[in-house]
Amino acid sequence: MSVLEIHDLHVSVETEQGKIDILKGVDLTVNEGEIHAIMGPNGSGKSTLAYTIAGHPKYHVERGSIKLDGNEMTDLPVDERARAGLFLAMQYPVEIPGVAVTNFLRTAKTALDGEAPALRGWTKDVREAMKNLRMDPSFAQRNVNEGFSGGEKKRHEILQLELLKPKFAILDETDSGLDVDALKIVAEGVNRAKAETGLGLLLITHYTRILRYIQPDFVHVFVDGRVAEEGGPELADRLEAEGYDRFLTETSVG
Repeated sequence: MSVLEIHDLHVSVETEQGKIDILKGVDLTVNEGEIHAIMGPNGSGKSTLAYTIAGHPKYHVERGSIKLDGNEMTDLPVDERARAGLFLAMQYPVEIPGVAVTNFLRTAKTALDGEAPALRGWTKDVREAMKNLRMDPSFAQRNVNEGFSGGEKKRHEILQLELLKPKFAILDETDSGLDVDALKIVAEGVNRAKAETGLGLLLITHYTRILRYIQPDFVHVFVDGRVAEEGGPELADRLEAEGYDRFLTETSVG
């Protein structure tokens, strides 16, 4: 069984004002097939965790470890982490002018597998995945995210998830900016990917609405770069009712 283990993770970032410590000792274990929701107020370190796991060079690991199946990831570049089985769906997917979606997807799949997928089967898989995500077939010929609406960008992220089949996926506020219909479509795609491959999910969100469609096994509350509380799905319901005030109060008092 695959496992993603984060131990005593301390992460900083350089700013114009100097170095800022963002993550201050995060411990988290995600097993294959589990869904972990990361919730917390703005500025608590949720996205920093996502980008650090993926290997963004902006974030510096001061100490601690990120291990996938016992193999240390912290010194590996982004592409090697992806080949090892990590996937990040970004909160703000970037546009890539001049690169068609169909070429981008096949190039990514080739890089992960070490050989190009058979064209006929690959084309069928892409069409089926796009149909399931209610994406017009013409999107395959458009440049990556160029002129896409927010919902279209998020569906394209989930299209990658379904086709690239990682061991673990980090979804960084995939629900932000989505209307109810788009949210359901995206959630269905995530659930399909999990059912097909048994991947583990780290779902970062502010709100519980996506958790109505993607049921978490565990909920972790992030405050000031640390996990302040952990629990089951009922913790998300409590956060919906009470907000984060009590955690922020405890942090300011401490």
